[in-house]
Amino acid sequence: MTDDVDRIMAQWMRVRPDADVSPLAVLSRMTRISRQLGRVRAEAFQLAGLEPWQWDVLAALRRQDGPLSPKDLIAQTMVTSGTMTNRIDNLVASGLVERVDGSTDRRVRLVGLTDEGIDRVDVALDALLEAERRLLRGIPADDQARLAELLRVLADAMV
Repeated sequence: MTDDVDRIMAQWMRVRPDADVSPLAVLSRMTRISRQLGRVRAEAFQLAGLEPWQWDVLAALRRQDGPLSPKDLIAQTMVTSGTMTNRIDNLVASGLVERVDGSTDRRVRLVGLTDEGIDRVDVALDALLEAERRLLRGIPADDQARLAELLRVLADAMV
């Protein structure tokens, strides 16, 4: 069985026989999978009326099950502080999060989910899990586990 990446690699080998194109076998497939997954995820989030960036922040808060500092949200979502400030402002305006005082230091403002934010992120999670189960349905569970481990190894190697 061949795919687009096999064809691309064959083309490169034809015009550049001196180049070792073997990394493309893994990383080009990952790029293509990532693009497709991004589309599938965006559709799942859309069912809850969320954009992917909104999901990132709301999901980080929901997993924590309590307010977080903007600094903690930055660490979890891997965006800049300016981007996070903008995202929080937009989510506050949308009624999905609220700013709350820190429990030990009133100068610290935390970000917490509103009831609407909880409802929307839960709907998005359910839609996401269903969509991702459909994507993986043809892969046996033991192969999924092996793939997950190999991806963990790759992610560690890329740090």
